[in-house]
Amino acid sequence: MDCQFCRIVAGETPAHIVLEEEAVVGFLDSRPVFKGHVLLVPRAHIHTLVDVPAALLPTLFGAAQRLAAAVVEAFGSQGSFVAVNNVVSQSVPHLHIHVVPRTKGDGLRGFFWPRTKYADEADAAEHANQLRNALRRVP
Repeated sequence: MDCQFCRIVAGETPAHIVLEEEAVVGFLDSRPVFKGHVLLVPRAHIHTLVDVPAALLPTLFGAAQRLAAAVVEAFGSQGSFVAVNNVVSQSVPHLHIHVVPRTKGDGLRGFFWPRTKYADEADAAEHANQLRNALRRVP
């Protein structure tokens, strides 16, 4: 498999590693939103968050939590932005969690998502019901 992040994990492609643990590796994004932007990846090639084995989630998100605290400590930022893309906007098809230092007034304006409305309460209730049913089917 030719995966840029797998090559970083294997040490075949240079990267600025900031966290190296048995199951996860964190390294600086080569095209950061802000300096200190970290990408956290599982060592195993996992495509999206949906594909992560349940047993790995505490390790993965525990590391993300520590990185979120570390960017504040390291850079004096006021907080962090933590995000995961699944397929859409996922430039490398290997799960990665973005941990970006944030400071009020840093220029990042958040997401500019198009907004829509439910036709009425019944429409909203139906969408909620569909999600509840889907959650019952998700392993």
